[in-house]
This record gives sequence, structure tokens and C-alpha cells, in this order.
Amino acid sequence: MSDPTEDTPDPAGRTGERVAKLIARTGVCSRRAAERLVAEGRVTLDGEPITDPATRVDDPARLAADGVTLPAQPPTRLFRYHKPRGRVVAAHDPHGRPTIYDDLPAEMPRVMPVGRLDVASEGLLLLTNDGELKRRLEHPETGWTRRYRARVHGTVDEKALASLENGITIDGVTYGAIRATFDRRTGANAWLSVSLREGKNREVRRVLDHLGMRVNRLMRVAYGPFQLGQLKKGHASEVAPKVLREQLGIDAPGERPTGRAKAKPKKRKPRDAHRRRTA
Repeated sequence: MSDPTEDTPDPAGRTGERVAKLIARTGVCSRRAAERLVAEGRVTLDGEPITDPATRVDDPARLAADGVTLPAQPPTRLFRYHKPRGRVVAAHDPHGRPTIYDDLPAEMPRVMPVGRLDVASEGLLLLTNDGELKRRLEHPETGWTRRYRARVHGTVDEKALASLENGITIDGVTYGAIRATFDRRTGANAWLSVSLREGKNREVRRVLDHLGMRVNRLMRVAYGPFQLGQLKKGHASEVAPKVLREQLGIDAPGERPTGRAKAKPKKRKPRDAHRRRTA
């Protein structure tokens, strides 16, 4: 994913990362929220207010937001979470409904959801402590497919489902290509498999409802290479550092290079081999 603002020079010739990007990496907030903090003059660099989003900083410890010094950038962590129906994807709900954070153990770091699942939906929700990674994984240009299982009530028109691969416009909102296929019927309901590369608000529900199929259950089963699998409802599981490195190119805890060459394996002595054969 490319960002046309990444190459904008710092007004004072400083080096480092753009200020909003660095703030997001600390996990304090998302990059968009960090950009608002900067624009509102609520961020200081070495004690001096900054409002230019092109400002570059090499150390988050030099920054403060609303007078509070930012924490050091922690290692990036990513979690799979099985969101149950009825959980709100928010830190707090004004109506007093339970949120996803009610399920998370106290020892987990502060995390932000990647993308969204409405309160009536369930399934895989990725959580990360890295605001910049959140932004990267949410962007359609990342190219990752979100896969869902949808239970619908109504007549299934397979020709109409196939036409969704060309995209569709509903009430002035254009949705990109969607792959939707009929799986099986159970009584008055039918199960569909749905795949898409963007995540507009309530997209699956709105598109299928437009085709005369009311969604009464919606479960996300995959987000890119990450699968829901057998993860229990309300539980979270951390993505292994090796997977972060292989899938995202991120050096995570336990996978950071040391700069030292690996020791060569010791050759086994002949008598050791003899013992294995005779054991």
C-alpha cells in the first residue's frame, strides 16, 4: 500500500517517521486519530506544539499528547479474537451493552480492532497494539480477502449472486467485487459463502438484503491468511511471531534478529550414533 504523503519532506529538515504514523505505532490511537491530535495542536515535540502533519520524529519519547509523554514503541503484536454475537466493537457503549473488551484478559496490551463487525455479527476479529498495522490491514489496497458464512432467509437467486462479482451500487453507495455462492439449504434458510476485499459498514447484509435475502446470521471465518478455526467464542489467541514475520514482514517478540551468526550444529560422535541404534 502506498501513501502519497510519505515522501513529503519535514519543514525543518528532520528525519524519522511522520509524526502521526509514529504516534499510531505506540498504540495510543489510530493514525487517523493521531492526525487529528496534530491538527488540533494537542501534540508537542520537545515541548513545542506542532501542527504540521509532515513533521518527522525519530523517537516517540520526544512527543507528548495533551501534556502526556508518549510511551516507547512496544513490539507489534496481533491477536485473533472470536467475537460472539451481541458484543459491541468499542471500548465503551453508551447503552451499557457488553463490549469485546469485556472478554479480553487483563494481561493483554491495549489493542485496537482491525476492521469492524456489527453487534449482531460474530466470528474472527483481529486485534493489534500497533495503530499503523491496523491502518495497513484495513486498507483495500492490502488485497486481503475477508471470508464470511451467511445464513439467509428468502429465495436464493444464484444468477444474482454471480453478478456481484462485477460490483453493485445501492442507494448511491458502490460496493466492489463480491464472490457469493450457495452452499446448502436448512429448512427455510440457506447458507452462503461470501468473500470480499473491502469492509464497508454492514456491506454483506445490505447487499444480500438488496437481492431479497435477509441475513439472520453472519460469521467471519477468515481475514487474509488468518483463520477463525476452532477458536472458542469470547477467546483471543496471539498470532505467533514467526507468522507475523512470514505474513507481514514484521520482526515480533522472539523473532528479532540478533546480528550474530547462528552456531553451527555440533557433529555427533560415532558412539552416540551407536547408542541410538542399540537403544
